[in-house]
Amino acid sequence: MARTGALAAYAVTRVLLAIPMLLILLTIVFVVLRILPGDPVLALWGGHNPPQTAIDDARRELGLDQPVYIQYVTYLRNVFTGNFGISIGEGYRNQPVWNQISARFPATVELAVGGMLIASVVGISLGVLAGANRDKPIDVIVRLYGTVVWVIPIFWLGLVFQLIFGVWLQWLPANGRWTGTDVPNPLFFKTGLYTIDSLLEGNPGHFVKAISHLALPSLTLGLVLSGFFAKTVRANMLRTINADFTEAARARGVRRRAVVYRHAFKNSLVPVVTVLGLQFAILFSGAVLTEKTFSIQGLGILLLQSITTKDMTMIQGVVVFYAAIIVVMSLIIDILGAMIDPRIRL
Repeated sequence: MARTGALAAYAVTRVLLAIPMLLILLTIVFVVLRILPGDPVLALWGGHNPPQTAIDDARRELGLDQPVYIQYVTYLRNVFTGNFGISIGEGYRNQPVWNQISARFPATVELAVGGMLIASVVGISLGVLAGANRDKPIDVIVRLYGTVVWVIPIFWLGLVFQLIFGVWLQWLPANGRWTGTDVPNPLFFKTGLYTIDSLLEGNPGHFVKAISHLALPSLTLGLVLSGFFAKTVRANMLRTINADFTEAARARGVRRRAVVYRHAFKNSLVPVVTVLGLQFAILFSGAVLTEKTFSIQGLGILLLQSITTKDMTMIQGVVVFYAAIIVVMSLIIDILGAMIDPRIRL
């Protein structure tokens, strides 16, 4: 009972600390977008010179004629009430920013989850294997793999996979999330997550098709991240596998496999979970190159297009959404870490 109370108190504390963290991130977004070069109002006319009256009207409509502190208060009020504004860019002009974010978010979620699954399975497995066989050939191979794959340009690896598996072998689709006209009706797209929607529909063919389109981009993103995960897990395994409690387990005659997986690996999970969680949050904002390479219309492409057209409201909305994801993921990571290691909540 005491442990549950301590965990609940720790969770409440972390939630309270997350609020100022979010405010700091929102403030940074507000300041940066207003000191960057370029005028979003002039971008409305695609580089042409509009009359001054039109410029003044646009500034008034966007609230840019108000003092900065009033703009800031209005900005915070809109964010916390879910009002992300109206797009002013050429591509999505006069469309609600939230509509575009909610429409693109499922594509980014599927890519992030797919990439994280591959990175976790490959990276953790290799890291444990290397940590349990220090300085042996398998350890050297894993370390070399982690170093090489981590520095490979993600767009280059994506293009190589497209060429091999999409063009030469034609095993998997080279780009996009869906091809063909075999979607039975609009109700198929219930959540926007094609893998989940196909399962809800009960159509194995659609599920296989969704997975096949997701395979190459997830593999590209996951393999690059797996190098970092492998090195991180290996480092933590080396720290715990030589600790006093593992030495004591060996002295009691515990089998090597149990020492490695039940004692060393379990106690190295806290920093690993932290790294995995933060990388998962970063994936939502760092998958731009993967989305661009595989023509996936996710949040990364939306942000890139918005920067190109100087769509300030869209940029602001997407970055704020990313900031909220990172704060929430950090909170979840802290709570999971406290559940795994009771010392954290003391």
